[in-house]
Formats: sequence, structure tokens, C-alpha cells
Amino acid sequence: MKTDERGHPIGATDTDTDTGTHPAADTDADGRERTGRPHRRDLVAAAVGFALVTTAALVGWAIQRSDGSLQVNWPPLLGTWDPRVGPGTPAALAVAVLIIAYGPGLAARLPWRALLLTTWAAALAWTFSLALVDGWHWGVARRLTTKNEYLTVIDRFSDIGVTLRGFSDHIVIGPPGNWPAHVAGHPPGATLTFVWLDRIGLGGGSWAGVWCIVVGGSAVAAVLVTLSALTDERTARRAAPFLALAPAAVWMGTSADGYFAGVAAWSLALLALAATRTVRFPAAAALGAGLLYGFTCYLSYGLTLMALPGLGVLLLARTARPLPLVLAGALVVPVAFTLAGFNWWEAYQELVVRYYQGAGGVRPYWYWIWGNLAATTLAVGLATVAGLGRVFALTPRAVRSTRPAREPSTPLLRLAVLVLAALLAILAADLSGMSKAETERIWLPFMLWLIPATALLPGRRRGWLAGQAIVALLVNHLVFTGW
Repeated sequence: MKTDERGHPIGATDTDTDTGTHPAADTDADGRERTGRPHRRDLVAAAVGFALVTTAALVGWAIQRSDGSLQVNWPPLLGTWDPRVGPGTPAALAVAVLIIAYGPGLAARLPWRALLLTTWAAALAWTFSLALVDGWHWGVARRLTTKNEYLTVIDRFSDIGVTLRGFSDHIVIGPPGNWPAHVAGHPPGATLTFVWLDRIGLGGGSWAGVWCIVVGGSAVAAVLVTLSALTDERTARRAAPFLALAPAAVWMGTSADGYFAGVAAWSLALLALAATRTVRFPAAAALGAGLLYGFTCYLSYGLTLMALPGLGVLLLARTARPLPLVLAGALVVPVAFTLAGFNWWEAYQELVVRYYQGAGGVRPYWYWIWGNLAATTLAVGLATVAGLGRVFALTPRAVRSTRPAREPSTPLLRLAVLVLAALLAILAADLSGMSKAETERIWLPFMLWLIPATALLPGRRRGWLAGQAIVALLVNHLVFTGW
């Protein structure tokens, strides 16, 4: 059998992939062989996800019509009903058909490095085509230039040091010159990214939009690298088409949260490579993981929760060896910002005040505690929900496999642990009450780590891929998902 440059087999056929030859995908938890058809429990899990979304929509519409307290026009999503087609529609349809038809086969046969680049390219094609349904101006160039966005304050960073020292003074609504919503809602690392792009001649909404989509799209390659290091390469290959065709692409293009997702994903990927020592210079990888994690915390306050998947990576690798270098790297960015005059904790406390001054103080916690999960279901798709059903079934064994006196771990169990760590981060964010609505966008860095659960789905999976594409196409063509 042919092998790739890493010595892994690449001779699997499309039929092999679709009928579930992967040992982690062709047997149930108790070892029984699976059939080539979707299992009833997968369909039940998907039906539960559909019911959650439907209930959230019906209850949400009733609340919004009653008192407007949800502060969204199309619950559980932040968006406006706006049926349309556009320049990106034919491209989106073509990309979806190509990934559904050829994605599983190519994922099984391509050399590993080629698969990483191909999956990234496919994700970019999918995201750009969905964004271009609204045309270049409305779909890409203008998204980060509206009144609540980052590019509106570039001129206020002419002296970065002075601006950082006074950044917290402009978060709460009231004093003159308070920051727009997204600038106030994030540490200054987010805005500084666009300031630095402007300084090197890549200013304006087009460059900012392209930056977010390209960096965000690279997250799928980072997830595959992590899966290969922690589970095995064939598990990563089974997840690849679903990562490329994720409904989350609707919000990856174009939002800064897509960029945040890319940075956070590569932090975990480098950590996985360092922990498993599957890279030439594991010390450099550990330091890089820490640097990216530290910067991630200065892109979004809530992304400190990426520490939970990070702990999951170390747990799966059964080592704390990279931790000193990771912590050293993670301290670099906070020290730099603190010396420059920005106090992260003080700013976060001001943000809590600002949050409850606005929609966060009106939106009912009791609805969004589960409405957020409905929005997440739309962003990850019903195939991911079906995969999560299998993860939950494996949870007892997966947890036992992480103990010192454990049963032998398998790629299937290790995948379950990784997905559960990401889900734990989402639940923590949900319970915090600081993420009421807009989670289809805000939780992108966490949601990408749920999608690999699709690698557990057996049988001919093109139907599941088609379902993912249909969700994305319907949402993108029926709802204008502005913010």
C-alpha cells in the first residue's frame, strides 16, 4: 500500500471511506460492527438538534413580538429575514457539490500535507462564496467598517501607547468618546491587529475582511494537525470534509471572530505537537503555543476559556512537559500590554458594566441559556449534533481511559475527550451570562472543535455532508446575518 511522506497509508478508496473502514468509525462502543446506513440513534440525535432550533425559534419569536427583550430579529440568530441570491450563489452551490462528491475520497487519498492545504483552500472557497452572496462590498469590504466595528477607530490609535493607557476609560457608556460596541467588548489586541494592518499599507475593509477569512480558514488545518497528533491521521481525514463544509463559514465570512478562531486553533495545534513530540522542535512549538494563547486572551476576554481544551490536549498526551515553556510564552503578551499601560482585569470589569448597559442587561438569561445552544446547533450543523450523540455515548469510557489505571485508549476515545473539552468551554461561556445571543459568531473558536465529532459517523456520509451544506445555504440566503 502506498504511504505518504509521514509513512501513513493513503491507498484507501472512496468506497472504503464511505463504508467506514476506520476502526474508530466502523464499530460501536461495545465492538459490534456497524452497517453502511445511518444508525437510528444518529437520526434521533439530529432530530433533537432540529427540535431545539425549532423550539428556540418559536419561543423566541413569541418573546420578541411580546416585549422585544431578546434584542434579535430572527431568534435564535442575530439577523434579519432577507431572502436573496447574489454573485456568490453559483459558486457556493458548486463548492458544496464538489466537496460532497469528491471530499471524502480526496480526504482518504491525498498525501497529508496536500490534504491540509486542500482542506484550507476548500474552506476558503466555501467561506468566500457564502460571503459573496451579498457581493464584495456588503459581504466582505463593509462588514468591519460599520458603526460598531473596529475600523471606525483606527485614527484614534495614532499614539498607541497613549491610547492603551486610556483604553479602559472609554469602555462604559457615558463618558465622551466611549468605544463602539465591538472595540469596547474586546481587549485592544483585536483593534490593534487592524491598526497594524493599516500601518503596513493594508488598510480598509477589504484587506481586513480578507485577513479575517484567510486566517480564520486556516483553523481547519490547525484542527486536522491536532487530530492527527492526538488521535490518528485517519480520524483527521474523516473529519476533513466536514470542517471544509461547516455551516460556521456563514459567520467566518466576514467577522473578526473568524480571525480569533484561527489564532486560538493554531495555539492548540502547536500545543498538541509539543505535547506529543511529533514536531522537530517541540520546545519551539510549546513556546509558540503559549505566545498564541496569550495573544488570544487579548483578542477576546472569553477566549481565556481556550485553556480548557488546552488542558484536554495535555491530558490526552499524558504529559505536562511543555507546560513551563507554554506558560513562559503565554506571559509575554500580558506583560507587554501591562507595561504599555493596559490593565486586562480592570478593562474586563468595565466591560461587564458596559454589557449590562446595553442588550446584555435586557436579554433574558433563562431563554439564552438554551437559545445559545440552538444557535450553536445551526452553526455546527446536524451532522455534528449526530456525532456529539456518539461522543456522549462514549463519555464514560473516554473519561476512564484518561485515568492512570485505565483501559487502553483508542483514537475514538481520544477524539471524544477532545470534543468534550471544547464542549465544556462552551458550557462555561454559556453559564457565565456574558454570551446572551450572537454566539453563532462569538463561539466560533470553540465550535470548530465540536465538528470533528463527525468523524464518528458511520456509513455513507455524503448525506450528512449535504445536510451541512443545506443548513449553511438556507441561513445565508434567507437571513442577513449582520451585527
